[in-house]
Amino acid sequence: MSSNRSNTFSQAVALAWGSLWRDWRAGDLRLLAAAVALAVAALSAVGFVADRLNAGLQRDARALMGGDAVVSADRATPPDLAAKARAMGLTVSETLAFPTMGRAEDAAGGASKLVALKAVDAAYPLRGKLSLAQDSAKSVAQGGPTPGTGRGGAPVPGTAWVDAALLDALNLKLGDTLLLGESRFKISHTVAQEPDRGAGFMNFAPRVMLNAGDLAATQLVQPASRITWRLAVAGNTPALERRATEFAAWVKTRVDAGELKGVRVESFESGSPQMRQTLDRAGKFLNLVALLSALLSAVAIAIAARGFAQAHLDGCAMLRVLGCSQRTIAWSYTLEFAWVGMAASLVGLALGFVLHLGLLAVLAGLVEAALPPPGPWPGVLGVGVGLTLLLAFGLPPVLQLASVPPLRVIRRDMGSIKPASLGVLLVGVAGFAGLLLATSADIKLGAIAVGGFALAVALFALAAWVAVKLLRKLVVEDVSPRWLVLATRQISARPVFAVVQTSSLAVGLLALVLLVLLRTDLVNAWRASTPPDAPNRFVINIQPEQVDSFRAKIEAESVKRFDLFPMIRGRLVDINGKTMGPDSFTDDRAKRMVDREFNLSHAAEAPAHNKITAGSWTPGAKGEISVEEGIAETLNLKLGDTVTFDVAGINATAKVTSLRKVDWGSMRANFFVMFTVADMADVPATYMSAFKAPATKGFDNALVRQFPNVTNVDMSQTIAQVQRVLDQVTRAVEFLFGFTLIAGLIVLLATVTATREERAREYAILRALGARSSLLRQVQRAELAGVGMLAGVLASGVAMIIGWAMAKFAFEFTWTAQWWVPLAGGAFGAAIALAAGWWGMREVLNRPVVVTLRQAAE
Repeated sequence: MSSNRSNTFSQAVALAWGSLWRDWRAGDLRLLAAAVALAVAALSAVGFVADRLNAGLQRDARALMGGDAVVSADRATPPDLAAKARAMGLTVSETLAFPTMGRAEDAAGGASKLVALKAVDAAYPLRGKLSLAQDSAKSVAQGGPTPGTGRGGAPVPGTAWVDAALLDALNLKLGDTLLLGESRFKISHTVAQEPDRGAGFMNFAPRVMLNAGDLAATQLVQPASRITWRLAVAGNTPALERRATEFAAWVKTRVDAGELKGVRVESFESGSPQMRQTLDRAGKFLNLVALLSALLSAVAIAIAARGFAQAHLDGCAMLRVLGCSQRTIAWSYTLEFAWVGMAASLVGLALGFVLHLGLLAVLAGLVEAALPPPGPWPGVLGVGVGLTLLLAFGLPPVLQLASVPPLRVIRRDMGSIKPASLGVLLVGVAGFAGLLLATSADIKLGAIAVGGFALAVALFALAAWVAVKLLRKLVVEDVSPRWLVLATRQISARPVFAVVQTSSLAVGLLALVLLVLLRTDLVNAWRASTPPDAPNRFVINIQPEQVDSFRAKIEAESVKRFDLFPMIRGRLVDINGKTMGPDSFTDDRAKRMVDREFNLSHAAEAPAHNKITAGSWTPGAKGEISVEEGIAETLNLKLGDTVTFDVAGINATAKVTSLRKVDWGSMRANFFVMFTVADMADVPATYMSAFKAPATKGFDNALVRQFPNVTNVDMSQTIAQVQRVLDQVTRAVEFLFGFTLIAGLIVLLATVTATREERAREYAILRALGARSSLLRQVQRAELAGVGMLAGVLASGVAMIIGWAMAKFAFEFTWTAQWWVPLAGGAFGAAIALAAGWWGMREVLNRPVVVTLRQAAE
């Protein structure tokens, strides 16, 4: 028995090898291989980029934090933490940072600028490199690391290191004086690289770095100052590095136990909320394009494989006549497709690697140039996708060739290809859907894409079936033109095939329309989430008595749209009569939220830029609050709960009556909790404002001079960075878009030309009965245009629904497609079907009648 199996497999290998080269030269496998290679290339390109970015973040995580472990606090770090770290043999560095205003001397113009002040000690930084720019060489004698090197340290007392951007903003140069609080500092160096600052957009203001010993003299540290203290520790040996991890765990245990207030162990986080949201959306856009490429390729493979099987029916019948067993035929095609799938996947991987280099070039400036090489996972996943595509969608119809009866040699009506069994189809679809969900990097996005396409196929099939039935009833033979009658007969004579063709074409068009919407409407909606007129200034610490004059000042500068809200600092102390503390929650974010003060506000009317998602906002209702839905979920708050905040020793109790959706990337003034009243005279408050600054020269300096106590935060650089991300990611999407468009065109060509031989036989018979070529061309155009238009309208309608779902649930912005999209989709579908039909069928109609009759008789 084992010998027979061995012989069967050997015969299958030999047969598969011969068939492979024969089918490749004949062109039967090229469409299949191209579809696999395109899918693997698109998915692996995005996978390579993501893998390298993640590897780079992991590699640089300690440097980006400034130590092996970092403890941050909103008050002075408890001394016993540093003592414990030193007792464990670890090196310690303590820094503190906060925003404040830096000023030039009056003789130098007196300009002012919000700066990110940082006080460091001699041990800074413990990890990473602090480098000074080469233009600081003439100031090296004043102390500090050699420019261009990575030796750390603190500035010499009385001097400051600054970002070059601050010199431009204040019209200063090296050696000039910078005023900070009550002190004067000589600018000795410009900072080229600061390791623990994170990505370039993490701090919105230019850096000013001081010696920690100079900070007290500035008198900037006050009880109400919003300062972040950071204690970094590091070990000089692998054993001590492990102790740093133990130290971090020890601190976290104390935090969880409630022994340390306002303290947390840091982990690397990439940037501001606005930028993190933008980068997350960027990754989703690129993954979506790759997913659509894979879905398109799956359709192309299924159609091409069916055509491949149809073309090999006669050859397999002859093999059966010559004594070849079903098992041998099945094994031969399985091996042939496995080899093609592996080869095409490897080609796709190579193409994907080159493509990912192009993506990195397009994203230059957002990603580090010296990223680590990619790991093996994208390659393994790419090969898995390629083999799954070909074996799950291509092999089932081909395996039916093994059961072709030998009698087909003399009876051509026997052994035709049938639809794959439901079990085989479900296994293939489930495996492919699992791979897509794994590669999507976002379960919600992957589920919408895969689920949307699965439901679309069922909808397309049902709609096509209904359309075929209606067409037969609506076209009256005695009244309608002859070409329309013949086209209707052609379609209604094979309703199942018409449904398959229409559904396949609609799926291909669905992906293409979705790609177009992605490139235009979705990207435009994404841009609209950060509009050009978005606020670029945040002004805080406005005193109540300054509100009227502040409003008059900005209105006099033609600022028409601005947010102006009171800001109250309060700590959550009670929920439904139960005292709250960090130990009341298991979620780390909830612990941190309860352990620090909230930014609260109040207004009689709900902010226009916030959407009420649950409950209702009653203007002027006392004792009621509206909570941002995200923080409500974190703190397990629901409508009807009663909460109490401690505001400067005064308890403010209110009931949760509404939840709000807040877009933290909108650059507007937003709050976690808002009271629904216009005035709260019994609690201390300052005001904050958000607006787009006028183009008036010197506006910021004039504002600070008139209101010297306020902090004016310029967000222009952050907004510009977000817009640059949008531009670069849009170019990356376009880069993949053109690539994926090829896969879509392959689907359309395969769909329209799949019936080439059947149509050739039908046209041969009609021509033999006297039909002229001009009539057959009209019939062909009517049939193709009708199927294409129906597929286009269906695809566009479903694309609008899927696009809306992706915008709302995956990308989290508002999007509404234009009403004319289905009309344009129908016209495009008709045009592309006619073009592909002309390309694939032009030779059939030009054949001599004798040739067509001979082929019809074969």
